[in-house]
Order: sequence, then C-alpha cells, then structure tokens
Amino acid sequence: MDEVLSGVRSAIAIIIFGPDLEELRHLGADVEAAVSGIAGLVDLQLEPQVPIKQVQIQFLREAAARYGLTVGQLTEMLETALNGRVVSQVLKDQQLFDLVVWLKDEARNNLDIIRNLLVDTPAGQKIPLAQVASIDYGTGPNTINRENVSRLIVVSANVSGRDLGSVVEEIQAQVRQSIQLPTGYFILYGGQFESEQRATQNMLIFGGLAMVIIAVLMYFAVKSFAAMLMIMINLPLALVGGIFSIALGGGIISVASLVGFITLFGVATRNGLLLVDNYNNKLAQGMPLRQVIFEGSIERLVAILMTALTSALGMIPLVIGTGAGKEILQPLAVVVLGGLFTSTALTLLVLPALYSQFGKLLVPQRTLPDDKTLVCSQFFGD
Repeated sequence: MDEVLSGVRSAIAIIIFGPDLEELRHLGADVEAAVSGIAGLVDLQLEPQVPIKQVQIQFLREAAARYGLTVGQLTEMLETALNGRVVSQVLKDQQLFDLVVWLKDEARNNLDIIRNLLVDTPAGQKIPLAQVASIDYGTGPNTINRENVSRLIVVSANVSGRDLGSVVEEIQAQVRQSIQLPTGYFILYGGQFESEQRATQNMLIFGGLAMVIIAVLMYFAVKSFAAMLMIMINLPLALVGGIFSIALGGGIISVASLVGFITLFGVATRNGLLLVDNYNNKLAQGMPLRQVIFEGSIERLVAILMTALTSALGMIPLVIGTGAGKEILQPLAVVVLGGLFTSTALTLLVLPALYSQFGKLLVPQRTLPDDKTLVCSQFFGD
C-alpha cells in the first residue's frame, strides 16, 4: 500500500538526486548515519546497490566518425546482438511466438567474439567493432533508478511510537545540519507521510466547509442565532475526551484519528440539537424557563444516553481488537470512545447552563390573552 501511495515501500523516503552514482552512494550512507539516532525511527536502510560484473562497451567517437558511423547506429547494432530484437512472430500450435534475432549465448559471453563483430559502414566496408569501441569486463551497479531523468538513491525508514510528522521534521533538521550537498545534488522527502499530509490538509479544508454548512442548516432548524451558537459551542467539548484518549494511547494523531473527531462532532451536534430544539418548543408552549430546562433535559436524557451508549459499545471491539486493519480502525475507535464520555457529560451540563444564563438575560416576558405568562424570545426563536 505504501508503494501504491508514494512509490516507496516505507513510511518515510529520503530521496537523494544527482548525476554520479558513486557520490549518491556516499551521500546516502552519510544521510543514513545522520538520522540513525532519531527516536522512533525503525527499519532504516539505504537502497542496496550491489556491484556486479559487466561487459562494458565504451564507444570511440572519433574513430567511429572516421568511418561515418554514429553512436546511435552502433548502439542499435549492439542492442540487437546482445539484448535481442523482435522482428516477427511465428504461429505454432495456435499460439504466437516472437521471432527474436540475437547472438547465441556462448557468443554474448565471449569478449573476443564481441570485439570481432563486423559493423557495416556507410561506404560498404565491414570493420570489427573493436576499431570503434573499447570492450572489456568491469563492475557496475545492479540497478539504476531515475525520476524525471535524474538518478537517485533512497534512504527509507518506518516509524514506531511516534507520529510521522514530528519524525520527518526532525529528519529534515538533522539532514540540513549534518549533510553538505555538492552542486547538482538535492534531497526530496517522500513516503506515506506525503499522503497523510495531503489527507490531513483536505480534511481540515472540507471539514471547515462542512462546519459552516452545518451551522447554516442549524440556524434554519432552530430559527435562532444564539441557539445555533450554543449548539456549536458544544463541538469543542467533544474534543476533550478524544484528545485525552490520544494522549493515553501515545499521543499520535493520524488521519484515522481525525475521522474519529468528525464522528464525534456529528454525535455532539445531534445531542445539542435535541436539547435546544426541545427547549424552544417548551418555551413556545408558555413554560417558565426553569421548568423548560428541567423537563426538556429529562425528556432528552434517555435519547442522548442511548445514542452515546450504543456508539460506545460499537467502538469497544475495535479498541481491544487485533489483526489486520488495526492501525486504521483502532485510532478512530479510541478517539470516538474517549470523546463520547466527555461530550455526553458536558452536553448535559453546559448546554442547560448556557440556556439558563442567556434566558435570564435575554428572554422577555409577554402576556397572552388568557393572562398566562409566556417566556419567549425572538433571540431563541418563537
């Protein structure tokens, strides 16, 4: 999954770009040594590049030019001879097989035969390859990785016991302090944390937009700006238990944790709306404010507690569960479970207190035709 998201099989990838493979190797080793002491960093490794025996062919450009040959023509001939070229297909037993032209195995592994390969010149001559190229055994890397045409080497690592963001910040600071990059070399940081940063940014943007839309809809539901504010004030109360539960679990905030907070906001909004809407309805019936708050809270107590209890019971198996998916489901469940306790308790305490306080200050009394007193206010909605 890490490789699908970011192109590397680790949570953090320190990608070093530059033209020379040997220099890249030295820089990679320096970076690996510089960040090895950072707390929470595990599975730290430098991308392996094993020197292997190779047939190395270096073209002699001046000699080739004397015969009217270009490096491209020589390369094409050698690619056909050593790597093979598909020139046609053969039908056999209702199957198509590629027809490949290349040298035999024993010829491809023999330097003398390669040196004596005849090359056709534009003048019609045939010359041995050794006259326009230097051919010998040598050593080279087993793989060369590139991105945007630039060579690169990767120092990869995972994180345990800490959040990705703080570890990456510490890595960046340590690399800036310890590594002096030559001209033409630069470092980029990739891995899972890139996807996490994008997801977090998107969730904050769209979460804020959703909060504005919810506030507008809430206003039309309760017909009162002050009542809408009181319901929205209840949302930060849901954060208290979620943050406390994260702190107990190691203090790591992830995308799954943010999804848990969104779930908490939904429950807290619903509970607040149940209370305030019931208060407003009872005020419209002419009840005194004190009686409105008492009876309105008692009537909605069962519904609010039932919602919180069923949600909490559904989260418990995810909190204590193990196995595949735990790293996604458990942080979400921990946040929801911890936040439900504080959100429910504070909703039943803070909202009645706020409604009572604002009611005393802002709710006027007016006399109905039957001389009954109706406590009502346009501030809270008729």
